[in-house]
Amino acid sequence: MDIKIIIAMHKAAQVPEYGVYLPLQVGAAGKKGIRVSDCPGASAYAKHPETAAIARDDDGDNISAKNPFYCELTGLYYAWKNLDDDYIGLVHYRRYFSLKTKAFMKKKGLFNSVLSEDEAAALLTRADIVVPRKRRYYIESLYSHYANTLDGSHLDIARGIVGKHYPDFMPYVEKAYKQTWGYMFNMAIMPRDLLDEYCNWLFDILGRLEQQVDVADLDSFHARLFGRVSEILFNVWVLKKMDDGMSVVECPVIDMEPINWPKKILGFLQAKFFGKKYTKSM
Repeated sequence: MDIKIIIAMHKAAQVPEYGVYLPLQVGAAGKKGIRVSDCPGASAYAKHPETAAIARDDDGDNISAKNPFYCELTGLYYAWKNLDDDYIGLVHYRRYFSLKTKAFMKKKGLFNSVLSEDEAAALLTRADIVVPRKRRYYIESLYSHYANTLDGSHLDIARGIVGKHYPDFMPYVEKAYKQTWGYMFNMAIMPRDLLDEYCNWLFDILGRLEQQVDVADLDSFHARLFGRVSEILFNVWVLKKMDDGMSVVECPVIDMEPINWPKKILGFLQAKFFGKKYTKSM
């Protein structure tokens, strides 16, 4: 089974040494390369032929310049257009799939705990695609959480685009928007045919969304709206495809950097009950 999982990176960081992974500098257009020597573990990977840096998302067919708006999706686009592997996935330099127990992680370390090629292959024999374990919001739906923390009009416009150009997906837009859980982070592993279908659908919708949302006056935090909207659209697509017969298998996600959960929970509650929208990442 030929699998490649890109690691979306915008700065130097340690990476796992499993050959199934490809460290990829996202938003690389106009920027210096991230040196392999600055990324522990990266020596196991092929270097950029010209710079001896990790791979860049501004090579080949790419939308690297849209990274300030599309986030890790510029990496997904690069993989879709430029890799020829049978299965393609996306993770982040600070967030990976893992099947290991907490005891194993504590003993062996986080970077020895990320999903291996054999484990990924085993999951893909059980289902068509691998998705992150559900993230539950309990007192919020996907729509209300977005609207309370950011600008709900983005999802309203996306709904209109889907209704006009992909009407078969409309019942799943309504269902996904009402869910109190979601498959988040734009992480997944899927076969080439499904990736083609998903990316053709997703990037068409986002392109149309770009035409209707003025980002000129948005700061760098709020400008990343297309990446955020895509997380919810992924749930729409998955729901539709599951009704069409596609199977999914959930995999836990581990964070490589500490998360300030009290701060995140406080921000979540302030947005929900006091209308205090997010102004920066938490």
